[in-house]
Amino acid sequence: MSFNDKALLTLEFDKICARLADCAMTDGAKHMALSLRPSDDADSVRKKQIRTTDAKRLASIKGHPSFGGARDVGDSLERACKGAALSTRELLDIAGVLRTARSLQDYGHSERTFTTVLDEVFDRLVPNRTLEEKITRSILAEDMIADEASPALADIRRKIRAANNKIKDLMQQYTSGGSMSKYLQENIVTTRGGRFVIPVKAEYRSEVKGLIHDTSSSGATLFIEPMAVVDANNDLRALKSSEAHEIERILAELSAACADMSNAISLDYLNITDLAFVFACADLSEKMDAVEPVLSSGQEMYLKRARHPLLDPRKVVPVTVGLGGKYRMLVITGPNTGGKTVTLKTLGLFAMMAQAGLHIPADPGSSVCIFDDIFSDIGDEQSIEQSLSTFSSHMVGIVDIMEKMTPQSMILFDELGAGTDPVEGAALAMAILEEVRTLGALCAATTHYAELKAYAIETDGVTNASCEFNVETLRPTYKLVIGTPGKSNAFAISEKLGLQPGIVSRAQHYVDTGSRNFEEVIEKLENTRHELEREKAEAERLRREYESFKADAEKKLYDKIGRAEKEAEKMRQQAEQMLISAKATSNFVFDQLEEVKKQRDSEQLAKRLADAKKNVRARVRDYENANYAFDEEDDEEYVLPRPLVKGDKILHRNLGTTGILLDDPDKKGNVSLRLGQVKTRANIRDLKLIADAETAEERDRKNQRQYRATVSREFRPEIDVRGQIGEDAWFMVDKYLDEALVVQIKTVTIIHGKGTGALRTAIWSYLKSDSRVANFRAGAYGEGDYGVTVVELK
Repeated sequence: MSFNDKALLTLEFDKICARLADCAMTDGAKHMALSLRPSDDADSVRKKQIRTTDAKRLASIKGHPSFGGARDVGDSLERACKGAALSTRELLDIAGVLRTARSLQDYGHSERTFTTVLDEVFDRLVPNRTLEEKITRSILAEDMIADEASPALADIRRKIRAANNKIKDLMQQYTSGGSMSKYLQENIVTTRGGRFVIPVKAEYRSEVKGLIHDTSSSGATLFIEPMAVVDANNDLRALKSSEAHEIERILAELSAACADMSNAISLDYLNITDLAFVFACADLSEKMDAVEPVLSSGQEMYLKRARHPLLDPRKVVPVTVGLGGKYRMLVITGPNTGGKTVTLKTLGLFAMMAQAGLHIPADPGSSVCIFDDIFSDIGDEQSIEQSLSTFSSHMVGIVDIMEKMTPQSMILFDELGAGTDPVEGAALAMAILEEVRTLGALCAATTHYAELKAYAIETDGVTNASCEFNVETLRPTYKLVIGTPGKSNAFAISEKLGLQPGIVSRAQHYVDTGSRNFEEVIEKLENTRHELEREKAEAERLRREYESFKADAEKKLYDKIGRAEKEAEKMRQQAEQMLISAKATSNFVFDQLEEVKKQRDSEQLAKRLADAKKNVRARVRDYENANYAFDEEDDEEYVLPRPLVKGDKILHRNLGTTGILLDDPDKKGNVSLRLGQVKTRANIRDLKLIADAETAEERDRKNQRQYRATVSREFRPEIDVRGQIGEDAWFMVDKYLDEALVVQIKTVTIIHGKGTGALRTAIWSYLKSDSRVANFRAGAYGEGDYGVTVVELK
């Protein structure tokens, strides 16, 4: 079921579609955006919302894919299937579709840790690189066929160049300043009708034998083809004709190849268009700071801090509003230009956007339901041509709504019952609202009638809402307050604007007692609400101050702890260095004494040496205990919870430093380990296992994942180095290629511009010797020609 066009225009859904079209990267996607309509099928809406969310997620991690401006090639493929030879422009467009399909498939299949509903669309793409490269290798530009398009064409053009050179040599005898030069107006060679001629003075016609092809406007110059070059020109014309026939044959051959692949190419274009549209929805969501709404199963809608997308985002006041649940009808009151109509349009437009698969600019937690149609009666619809007053025009629209609405519809009334006698208008408005309430449709209506405010208070399922107005500044605040009717501010505003107090007082006496009492009740409610809001704001301020104080105190405490830990670590490191130095010194002394012992081998000397070693070791142990008293008191009784294995993180109990086991312990319990940058050996009785610790390899893998995620989020499929010099440009390209390998993108584009070609030459010289590069080439037509370089990575 399609939504009525009047509501789509009244709620300005067409303007949202126009913004969506601006985000689309292909003509097909723009057309889809402009023809977008809401759906009343819940499964379809849910799938569209998930597609938009997944596209937004992909774009945030991997950047937006390139669609290359893919064009609709359906008509061209249809002509090719009928045997027609396509033009170079049509063939290049087909190559563009194939190139885009290949690029999108690489984008969709590159590494990521999650799946999306768009995977099936990426999988449906069928690139044909052979046909793509055959076209781009044969057609360099719309008006240029490459010599490599066929061996025959290359041979013909070689002969054409030779024929041209032969003709130039023959013509040289006329223009080189010899005896024939005096007969010429100028010593030049030109062409007429595709044949080489020379400009001969009319009076010397008989001196130059040949065929006259043209004369100057004054008749003083004859353009003559000398007889000596007639045969050469004839050969050249024949070669040109052969060249044209060969080009036609090449285009026909390429067209036939496209016809053979027509179904796959057509499906590629449809899938490209589909993806371009989905990513346009994601782009619009990003620009509006929108979220995916929750689709409620019942008739309930809740918008949290909703921001109308067509208002200036810097000035729009967010509104929180709901329909369904406790109340199915909302009666909104307040001053003119206070935001009542904007609230109505926000409700209707957000429902349409959600049912069209678009995200809504509101806070997370907002929900919408599925309506079978949305009806609106908004704005001044006075018609002079149909002799209808404002009231009559509104009533015509309301009659149509009453006939078509269902329990699953949303009804929006602006200034219901206005434009006629207030008493009758209010009564008629209440009757209409009651009919809608009885049917069960969700409804929101704006009004100035006090009777409708009372109706909302007295009727189940109906509630009041009001748009605030600041009497002091005479300006609306645009804040919507649910549950409180708006107070009429006519008297206060008039007095503020300078109306005599006596007139205002007399007007107040004219108001009947019931209305006056009602307004006084509203005023008391308003004052109470303001007081409660002030108290709430004060409580919130105090809470923020407390949280700020708490955060500052915690920061100061953590800073002190951090400084203390750094100081302790510094002292430990100093003690470790002193201990290492002492050990090295003692080992040196021991080695020297061993040498002495060997030289003077006596039992007495050996005994004294043994005692000396014992004393030195005891002193070193005492020194260790003094410097590493931070170890646990029960370390002497510590037992390993399990056997140590390679890769375990341990604490050396004597040195107080952490390290990694480099191998498994041997039978004696000795093991190799790394302490910082030092490799050493120790016995397991001197080691303590640090359980559940993160190893260096795990940290490296974690850091690599974080780096890859950061690069993927910011990566783009092209880099622009225009304006850079050779070394600076390569510095940027070198880093860019590393990032491309990290995110596993195989084809990238370097934009360097054409200019003198110096920058391109410099970059190519680096690329030739780069081990990361599998192949590189100048851009094809539509890619930027020689202004870009396309690089394929290994």
